[in-house]
Amino acid sequence: MELSIDLLIVGAGPTGLFAAYYAGFRGLSMAVVDSLPEAGGQVTAMYPEKMIYDVGGFPAVRGRDLVKGLVEQAAPWEPKYLLGRKAEGLRETESGLDVLLDGGDVVHAGAVLITAGIGEFTPRPLPAGDGWLGRGMVHFVPSLDAHAGQDVVVVGGGDSAFDWVLALHPVAASVTLVHRRAKFRAAESIVREAQQLGVRIVTDAEVAEMRADSAGALCEVVVTAKGASPLVLPAQAVVAALGFTADLGPIENWGLEIDHRAISVDSTMATARSRVYAAGDVAAYPGKVKLIATGFGEAATAVNNIAVALDPDAHLFPGHSSNAE
Repeated sequence: MELSIDLLIVGAGPTGLFAAYYAGFRGLSMAVVDSLPEAGGQVTAMYPEKMIYDVGGFPAVRGRDLVKGLVEQAAPWEPKYLLGRKAEGLRETESGLDVLLDGGDVVHAGAVLITAGIGEFTPRPLPAGDGWLGRGMVHFVPSLDAHAGQDVVVVGGGDSAFDWVLALHPVAASVTLVHRRAKFRAAESIVREAQQLGVRIVTDAEVAEMRADSAGALCEVVVTAKGASPLVLPAQAVVAALGFTADLGPIENWGLEIDHRAISVDSTMATARSRVYAAGDVAAYPGKVKLIATGFGEAATAVNNIAVALDPDAHLFPGHSSNAE
């Protein structure tokens, strides 16, 4: 496959999706590439059911609903989605940039906008869960309905673990949280909420074994706790919410200025490399605040400056979208 477009957006999270809309608004052809199989980035992968409270115009919006709205907002401009694909190499050409994808495909682009969030992230493994991923164990919960009526064990002590506990509590038959320490990393407010709901919380404990029924499906887990006999819990699902490691992957070798796993940019969102821009959590500059709302503004700033870089006769400020017909 060879694709020629004005702008390649690397990262299909909220910032990348809004950039796709804004690129279309500016009359640019675009594609969005992401290593994840679905649009939405970390929101889709990690907390699609979580309520988000800091997006302008929404007192609260569920993660998956925000992603759905962003995809619909960009849809009229027909962005091409290259999902489950990695952007590996970058080289300059006479007309712009070539981005090499895994598998050998090439995207010819006038400019590249990196909206890769924290980069590629890898969930931390649950030792007892070796071989169980996709067979009863998950790291994230794309759909709460998939766990309706199930006995669910959530492993972890951070915000994500408690978020899953609170989200699953209304739909699951039972939810138990297992944490290897007595203290939690999660905010006190959500720990208190889980306790008030009567969620079973087992601390100073670890999941030591996961057991299958005669059909090979997960049916129970064995939990070992300090100073106590092993505890056997019914479980048709285990959510291993143990955090993750992240890095920029091949992007680190693109000749950009990297600062603590983020890409340094100027006030136009331009990086150290010509026609390469960055926006969202992956972009770094003094005073940066990492919010989805911030990423939206940075995406608009980047795309407007890209439009001028591609066509010097274009205006930096395109007018308000409310004036467009």
